[in-house]
Amino acid sequence: MLKTALFEKHQQAGARLVEFAGWEMPLNYGSQIEEHNQVRNASGLFDVSHMMVTDFQGKEAHAFLRKLLANDVSKLKTTGQALYSCMLNENGGVIDDLIVYFRQQNNYRIVSNAGTRQKVSDWFKRVSVDFEVEITTQNELAIIAVQGPETRGILCEVLAQCADQLLMLSAFNAFQWHDLFIACTGYTGEDGFEIILPAEQSADFWQQLIDVGIKPIGLGARDSLRLEAGMNLYGSDMDEEISPLQAGLSWTVALQDETRNFIGRAALQAEKSNGISRQQIGLLLNEKGVLRAHQELFIADQLIGEITSGGFSPVLGQAIALARVDAHIDTKQLADIEVEIRNKRQAVEVTKPPFI
Repeated sequence: MLKTALFEKHQQAGARLVEFAGWEMPLNYGSQIEEHNQVRNASGLFDVSHMMVTDFQGKEAHAFLRKLLANDVSKLKTTGQALYSCMLNENGGVIDDLIVYFRQQNNYRIVSNAGTRQKVSDWFKRVSVDFEVEITTQNELAIIAVQGPETRGILCEVLAQCADQLLMLSAFNAFQWHDLFIACTGYTGEDGFEIILPAEQSADFWQQLIDVGIKPIGLGARDSLRLEAGMNLYGSDMDEEISPLQAGLSWTVALQDETRNFIGRAALQAEKSNGISRQQIGLLLNEKGVLRAHQELFIADQLIGEITSGGFSPVLGQAIALARVDAHIDTKQLADIEVEIRNKRQAVEVTKPPFI
């Protein structure tokens, strides 16, 4: 299995290590609920170096990304601005969801998921054959995410020389400070930063953050945090068979410029014209029980969909889930949805994510 540059730090901290997308990663360092609450109430530290960083340069880099992505990089006007987007196949299915950063004219950076690394890299190359663009996968970089309501103040102490920039940095913006690429992004719903830096410097920087009281957080709490925040997980809430319109991500699709023929556009326009067949909803279980992916959902005896990702919300103290159901169901009928758990039906409450 692959290991990040922080692997020894995880071992030293007593992490429970598991395989994730071919990488040996920390699931937790003790109590997953305590780690979850640490991020919600203070600040937590994540190793997300398994994600892929790719840089794009060349005179047609901008045109290439306008073709590649469902969202429009023309929205990015100033250095450091970022954009969340899906990358689609010709049928409108999601190959991956990612964040693209504008660094300067025809110079962009994309951070994509670990589990899609090879197919995303192959797709970049496939689409780029029609464009003058240089693609560089930055395997020598690490990514450390620091998330939680106290994060900004603590980071300002650790990185005192760029404290003014940290204080002013708004969501989906980034800046370069020496070897650190500091982005105000994250996967928890909290204020925080994702910091891209040389892998050889990552262990020392990680220790600096530990020394000022930020606690390490594993992938388990990262998942429960993103679920509470209503954020999709690739491979569960969307994939190559699911369009962003069906996955609650229509806001990431930019159709305004009719001359921009991005990959998947025709399929999405046809889907909009014909009406989407499936829609994403949020669910709360007000009784005891656990909501999990692939549990089936019913109205009376009609199967109307299934849970795509679910789990326990430490903040709410109950099970929550994202689900995909038949889009043609009358809104009033949604009040009668039941989930089947161990061959028994239980009522669930429909809500609109995020859950907190």
